[in-house]
Amino acid sequence: MQNSPEQQPIISVQALHKTYDSGFSALKDVNLEIQRGEIFALLGPNGAGKTTLISIICGIVNPTQGTVLADGYNVVKDYREARSKIGLVPQELSTDAFESVWATVNFSRGLFGKAPDPAYIEKLLRQLSLWDKKNARIRELSGGMKRRVMIAKALSHEPDILFLDEPTAGVDVELRRDMWEMVRELRERGVTILLTTHYIEEAEEMADRIGVIRQGTLMLVEEKEKLMRQLGQKHLRIQLQTPLSEIPAELDEFQLDINDGGYSIDYRFDVSEEHTGIAELLRALSKAGVDVKDLHSSESSLEEIFVNLVHRQGEQA
Repeated sequence: MQNSPEQQPIISVQALHKTYDSGFSALKDVNLEIQRGEIFALLGPNGAGKTTLISIICGIVNPTQGTVLADGYNVVKDYREARSKIGLVPQELSTDAFESVWATVNFSRGLFGKAPDPAYIEKLLRQLSLWDKKNARIRELSGGMKRRVMIAKALSHEPDILFLDEPTAGVDVELRRDMWEMVRELRERGVTILLTTHYIEEAEEMADRIGVIRQGTLMLVEEKEKLMRQLGQKHLRIQLQTPLSEIPAELDEFQLDINDGGYSIDYRFDVSEEHTGIAELLRALSKAGVDVKDLHSSESSLEEIFVNLVHRQGEQA
């Protein structure tokens, strides 16, 4: 029995390879499924293959090998149908500087064969805080406002899938927060969102799942919460009554670090481990005559996990 459309992945990438004429291998055997209605974040350093992958899914670049389906349509064989399902906000700002905001967004809708719908365009511009700029020429807008126009253009034909390639690069913190809120609202309306980002907090804040790509290889795809549980560490900071100049020899097995001029020591342990060693550490501190004043624990951020993961894979390469 076949799955219903709601159960099938909205994007399916199978055995995807891309080698450019220069011989550079940008993607190597990438397999990925994006579920309908999720926010998927693709992380990776510069040159990892993020933009190439997006460009192939959007039909801008042809794959060397492999198959990509967008809502069931082959992006090469059924290009027009597949592309109509997709909105793309590219990394580079490339809008007609002399057109008005309204004209630019309206024109984009027409390019996809959609009938004019002024009410929808007005709603879109209002959602993106662009309504009061509808008659302004693009060249008169700030960089953040231009980014909003790019999103409006991508959404003009009411796509089911939205690609955001480095959506908040060069955008101030306040606008970044506004855009995060807008992305969540789009997801609530049923739009599937795939974003690439250098801002790890962006993925940590919004994504349901995270993929990590490096040197054209998809290293892992995992639910964000599970990834942080599996690869994260907890950090215990122990504040002391009196400072230490060095770690006592009998505490060497715990691999402690001194901080705050000797007034605190740090202990790290895996989140996934049942046996943390904290009880033994506290007993050992007491036995060594180290008086504890206070304890603070925190989990490692997604950024630390990402850096450690890429570093570890680099060592194995």
